[in-house]
Amino acid sequence: MENKSLTALVSAFSRAYHAEHNQFKIFDDQLAIQLLTDEEYENIASNMSLAIAFFEPEFVGSQEQALRKIVDHQLSPTPLGRAAFAEQALAVAATLGARQYLIFAAGYDTFAYRQPKWATKLQIFEIDHPATAADKRRRVSALHYDAPSNLHCISADFGEPDWPSRVLACPAFDPSLISFSSLLGISYYLPKDVFKHFLSAIASLLPSGSSIVFDYPDEQTFTSQAGERAQKQVMMAAQAGEPMQASYSYSELEQMLEEANLLIYQHLTPAEITEQLFQAYNDSQPEHKITAFDNVNYCLAVKL
Repeated sequence: MENKSLTALVSAFSRAYHAEHNQFKIFDDQLAIQLLTDEEYENIASNMSLAIAFFEPEFVGSQEQALRKIVDHQLSPTPLGRAAFAEQALAVAATLGARQYLIFAAGYDTFAYRQPKWATKLQIFEIDHPATAADKRRRVSALHYDAPSNLHCISADFGEPDWPSRVLACPAFDPSLISFSSLLGISYYLPKDVFKHFLSAIASLLPSGSSIVFDYPDEQTFTSQAGERAQKQVMMAAQAGEPMQASYSYSELEQMLEEANLLIYQHLTPAEITEQLFQAYNDSQPEHKITAFDNVNYCLAVKL
């Protein structure tokens, strides 16, 4: 794995662009732009605007209008929606007694550095591949941020079978405490058997009552029935060297979770995501409406 994940950088860019260009936001990540260099931000912006012919063949307008169109239509719906869904669920979990927040494949997540007051009672664990974790630390160090006292960074290669031992070895981690885990943007890039094992391994670290949130592509993602945006996303991921590998029906996912001793507590389809998470933004910005990404669902599961 390279130090920089292109998909992680584009996700950070989309969160940064949304925060910078909208007064009313679906998800407000004011720190995302600080984790990107000016060159990275400008390169992504330029490359995306120049790709308007691929995304919107009939588009007519300026380069900046093209970029806005691509960000709102293609890039930001999933990063914004899943982050909003996850952090809303985290707030509820913390109210109900969760005391640990495990962010798997944390990438350029900024929650620990913009955490609200209610999160100070949480121990936050950013768990990621050693190369990605090192790159994140370098970026944060360059900003001269003081590391929050409740943040703990764990380097772990999820491709190695003993990765849970890295979590258990962290002195701050307590396997007896109710915990909340996020696995955002992960299910797409793992074979089904690997993702199933990953869910089971995480569940084994946590006590009953803990919860896990993740997004996943539905069973039509790799078919001709997939939405146009989904089809282009599959192509983009492959071209970036990070190909999508699996998709799931609801019943298949339900069975997989059940075998890991997890029960679906909340599940949102694209139409429900748009209605519950995007509607207030869309009402305030009718000229720049955002709809949830085709064929991507969100799931919140609880350990029995």
